[in-house]
Amino acid sequence: MIKNLLLDMGGVILNVSYQKVIDTFKSYGIENFDKVYCQAKQVEIIDLFEEGRCSAEEFRDGVRKLLDKDLTDVVPSNMWTYDFGFAIVDKNGNVYEAYSFVNADIFIGERELMKSAYYANKIPQYWEDIKAGKRTLETFYNIRKKFFEVCEEYGVKEIYAHNMRFDHGTLNTTERWLTKSKYRYFFPSQYIICDTLKMARDVILKMPTYKRFCIENGYVTKNGQLRATAEILYRFITKNNDFIESHTALEDVLIEKEILAYCFKQHKKMRRLLWEN
Repeated sequence: MIKNLLLDMGGVILNVSYQKVIDTFKSYGIENFDKVYCQAKQVEIIDLFEEGRCSAEEFRDGVRKLLDKDLTDVVPSNMWTYDFGFAIVDKNGNVYEAYSFVNADIFIGERELMKSAYYANKIPQYWEDIKAGKRTLETFYNIRKKFFEVCEEYGVKEIYAHNMRFDHGTLNTTERWLTKSKYRYFFPSQYIICDTLKMARDVILKMPTYKRFCIENGYVTKNGQLRATAEILYRFITKNNDFIESHTALEDVLIEKEILAYCFKQHKKMRRLLWEN
């Protein structure tokens, strides 16, 4: 019986304008914020937060130090997913079924906000993929319904994502937004929620060959930490340093299942659970 499901979100909407963020920080007296934050480039503390290598508190402290300002904490809670993909996989990386959905409630229902999405430039391609049958346009309710029907069919017990903290939080936020908080949690309690990022940290990042790979290719942060994005880990596993992650949900699932399989193959002690320290 297969017990693993791997999911990913290729796109989320942040209810935020990049320029408005810059303008807000300027209103606090920080005139150069656009030098450290934009879609094209950003400073290390922002990269670390995106990779799950620092907590929200550490991120906010890092921003304070960077800007030399005493700023009030802001906890973002307005992330909604519009691209949702998942696959049934075993621990060897074999794929039994795969699905790619576009959340119509956000993609169409929040059309104006979609223009602020991080990968808004991909919207035309999503429409082409939907027309070609590559992705299915469906309501979030029906996406979730299909997700757990497949889980039940295959006897799934464990659900994985790379940096699951992000996926877990965004799915909950989307659930609450669309149901007006009638339902607050995407995952029922019987499922074991796991994170391939934690697995990779305990297995791949401890390998001398990975350390050498990162040093040789500049995948090291300024404070000496090895980077652990899915893209970089996949480059190491496949020995293809030219690989570029597509940042679309199902396509990212299909590279992240290689990280999962690689970690299991090493037979090393590792953390898997999302909330495991």
